[in-house]
Amino acid sequence: MFVVVGVTGGIAAYKTVHLVRALATNGHEVHVIPTEDALRFVGTTTWEAISRHPVTTSVHDDVAEVRHVALGTRADLVIVAPATANTLAKMAAGIADDLLGVTLLATTAPVVVAPAMHTAMWEHASTQANLATLRGRGVHIVGPADGPLTGGDSGPGRMSEPDDIAAAALAAVPVRADLSGLTVAVSTGGTREPIDPVRFLGNRSSGRQGAAVALAAADRGAHVRLVAAHTDEGVLDAASRHPRIELARVGTAAELETAMTAAAAGADAVVMVAAVADYRVAQTSDRKLSKEDGPPTLELTENADILAGLVATRAPGQTVVGFAAETAADDEELLARGRRKRDRKGVDLLAVNRVAWDAGFESDTNRVVVLGADGSVVADVDGSKRAAADALWDAVLTIIPERDAGTPSG
Repeated sequence: MFVVVGVTGGIAAYKTVHLVRALATNGHEVHVIPTEDALRFVGTTTWEAISRHPVTTSVHDDVAEVRHVALGTRADLVIVAPATANTLAKMAAGIADDLLGVTLLATTAPVVVAPAMHTAMWEHASTQANLATLRGRGVHIVGPADGPLTGGDSGPGRMSEPDDIAAAALAAVPVRADLSGLTVAVSTGGTREPIDPVRFLGNRSSGRQGAAVALAAADRGAHVRLVAAHTDEGVLDAASRHPRIELARVGTAAELETAMTAAAAGADAVVMVAAVADYRVAQTSDRKLSKEDGPPTLELTENADILAGLVATRAPGQTVVGFAAETAADDEELLARGRRKRDRKGVDLLAVNRVAWDAGFESDTNRVVVLGADGSVVADVDGSKRAAADALWDAVLTIIPERDAGTPSG
């Protein structure tokens, strides 16, 4: 889920660090928008480190991407914590004099605010009128709690605890359960083919896109069998804790083939996101190759085509989806390469994306074009990898009901 967290100028901002961490740890893509006053309490470096995204307060940054509008329109959920009395007043009046204000006006996502202020400010007629206005517009109010305040006073005005805010905010988002009852198999990460006990042939796949595909399916109600080759640190944290995801780890292409064949048995859909090495070393060395032996000559042998094998052995009614990472000069070449690969593999859907030194891999964003069985473009999404994952499952759902055969049971 794409979550925007607005932070305003109150001492309770330190608690919002824990809120952002909790959301990010649970697999949500979190973008923090602090006000200038908020940065007096918690600095930019902390917000960027916790959210893993750049942080700015200005509408004048990233102008080419129209970031001040994009954050609002892309958001699935917006949280403002702490929300000061000044912030509530600006929200009620529709004032947009900073990045947070613009984002709040640009979004159609659920908005959740966690007020924090002195009791006298909370109880003031202006604040209560502003709250009534915001509630009338559908804004969700969490808290405040009654307890000790800064300066030694006590009373209503204390910001609710991060876990309570997170629970209330996530509950405000309409639940999608359109994959309930389905069992899906997903692969992710990059395989590693050993050369010797130290070295291997590998690729730059971080595993983020496949993890996003698995989490999106599980969040939408599916039971997910996730097979993961090598992934970057932390990528699988949320998936490993999700109650509807069972995780298996593999290393080589041969191990991935065995695990995915088992995972695909009885699955309604199979999605091969993993970056599989096309070749392996024909003869691995039991000892580390040494410079003393001179430059090594590596004889390569082709790995099995796992995706084609899954298509060839699939059960009636099973949907198979492939991924293709391509280097292409433009969209025309990208689609041409994707269509040729779709024809070779025989998949129901092929998600194709352009990769380069600075695109596709090791990034939280992706541009994915999904091709149907006839080569037509059924989805084209440019955004977070979670957004790409949800678009992919939307496309899968258009196929599953069309099949005449019965649905495999997990």
